[in-house]
Amino acid sequence: MNEMYAWNAVIDEITRDGNVSYVTISYAEQGQMRQTVRLVVTRDTIIRAENGAIVTVRELQRGMTVHAAFSVAMTRSIPPQATAFWIQIVSRPRAVQTTVGRIIQIDVQNQSITTICSCNTAPMIRFNLAPNAEIIGLTGRRIGLRDLWIGAQVRVEHADFMTASIPPQTTAYRIRVIG
Repeated sequence: MNEMYAWNAVIDEITRDGNVSYVTISYAEQGQMRQTVRLVVTRDTIIRAENGAIVTVRELQRGMTVHAAFSVAMTRSIPPQATAFWIQIVSRPRAVQTTVGRIIQIDVQNQSITTICSCNTAPMIRFNLAPNAEIIGLTGRRIGLRDLWIGAQVRVEHADFMTASIPPQTTAYRIRVIG
């Protein structure tokens, strides 16, 4: 077997260098921690849209969910690099808003945090973490929900809708500790 697969991976970053593009994805295999791989996308890489049509690498966007097949031969860099054989777009990024606030509650069991802020929408918001949500600590590295603390100032990228409950709730895609 010369290839590995990433199912429901999220595109974290896309960079280009001449004729080669690099697509950094993160994914989790069942029961394991999230893994990050930098895919080397060449002219030989097959990229398909949701409907199966062949598209170019320029169609890929940060936040997309994709399936990918790539070489088992990887560099030992962080993140490791591997040649991509094919990438299948599963879904496009959602409309996202950003809110800054201080954490007043962390619910590890229900995978959520509640913040308080001086924003226009609501003073308190409960953010339910998406299954592929990422949490970034002060150092810029990924951390877990258990590593957050009450009083931390965070920037939350979240869905552009909220429930009418008190406090309103929405889905968090990315949480960044900023203070």
